[in-house]
Amino acid sequence: MNRDEGSDVTRAIIGAAIEVHQALGPGLLESSYDTCLAQEMSARGIPFLRQLSLPIEYKGVRLDCAYRLDYLVASSVVVEIKSATAIEPVHEAQLLTYMRWGGWSLGLLINFNVVRLKDGIRRRVLSLRPSVHSASLR
Repeated sequence: MNRDEGSDVTRAIIGAAIEVHQALGPGLLESSYDTCLAQEMSARGIPFLRQLSLPIEYKGVRLDCAYRLDYLVASSVVVEIKSATAIEPVHEAQLLTYMRWGGWSLGLLINFNVVRLKDGIRRRVLSLRPSVHSASLR
């Protein structure tokens, strides 16, 4: 994916998230935002997979440890959503780890529990080597 395609996809995701946030406001459970974001992206024709299983490969053995991406959008952007008091370093580490494991270079962390959604969005870009996981997930 080139930079323009990535920008277009992230812009579409953020637009859908803003719509959800404007309708619901902050202070709800993550599951509320998750369900509404899926509905909004579907309504906008944004292609995504939800709750995509992400196994761990440990010492050559593939293990299903119940890690799940909130969303993989357009086969290229990992989206993790939160409804937390603040984005913590562990939230960013989770996003970056999922991106590395899956071989995806672009990710969004969206925290809906903020007054202005733009204050709850983190965009991350990784420079990646080919991953064992990326071949097995696609």
